[in-house]
Amino acid sequence: MSRRGWLLFVAMGVIWGIPYLLIKVADGGVSVPVLVGTRVALGSLLLWPAAVRGGHLRALKGHLKWLAAFTAVEIVAPWALLSNAERHLPSSTSGLLIAAVPIFSALLALTYQGDRLTPVRWAGLAIGLGGVALLAGPAAGKGGALPVVEALLTALGYAIGPLIANRKLADLPPVAVNAACLGAAAVVYAPFAALTWPRVMPSVQVLGALAGLGVICTAAAFLIFFRLIAEVGPARATVITYVNPAVAVALGVLVLGEHLTPAIGVSFAAILGGSVLATRPGSGRAHPAAPPPEGTRAAEDTATTSRSE
Repeated sequence: MSRRGWLLFVAMGVIWGIPYLLIKVADGGVSVPVLVGTRVALGSLLLWPAAVRGGHLRALKGHLKWLAAFTAVEIVAPWALLSNAERHLPSSTSGLLIAAVPIFSALLALTYQGDRLTPVRWAGLAIGLGGVALLAGPAAGKGGALPVVEALLTALGYAIGPLIANRKLADLPPVAVNAACLGAAAVVYAPFAALTWPRVMPSVQVLGALAGLGVICTAAAFLIFFRLIAEVGPARATVITYVNPAVAVALGVLVLGEHLTPAIGVSFAAILGGSVLATRPGSGRAHPAAPPPEGTRAAEDTATTSRSE
């Protein structure tokens, strides 16, 4: 991989590892609808000019049903679930639970695509699910079971989104898909955000977190990820899936003072190791490449005939 490729890879590994920290900060000053609505609105506004300038929006005609489905399972529901879960869970725990996306992807491939798993991949699924259980048990005991379920449902949505994109949206321009889906999500969240708008100005930290989520972790992330795919290819680009959770855990510990317990360490190794094994190429039909665990994934989905989230 070239020096430029490495720089892009590191940038994406960090960018899609920090949303958990920023969500945790923003959760302290605004409602979930305001948080998600602001993020998707900023992301859409910044991506829209590129989609219009390139004349890509015309290609979306006739695909509105599947664009709506993708928006629902990849953005609207997951981002609300994750933001609400982080009101009760440490950001590092959320990041690790979302790291189960490849595990869900492998299970979906087995269930709906007739993918045949090798013994190594079966072992990976067992190890990964064991890591999720080890992490989810103590987390549910402290914050209740609902936030854990919300985080796991987020991971499930991030695994379903690529299936829709692969089968129904793969031939569409990624920048147009992302701009349109984020814009649609902003419309959905607008009335709920208006009803829960804060009565006092949020702190500088909260405003900065909202700006970071929309500008850096959504709009800029997509533009950088497009270039990463062009530079190193889709297969190598998806390896950031295994970098993001480490960044989420490190930032939670270093910035927010969250505790790095032995259980988190073991869970991290099990989930990531199980994901690597479960997504190894095997006999039978290949399932889609696992998406990065945070953000809208249409870019990768399209480019990899898989994006991401």
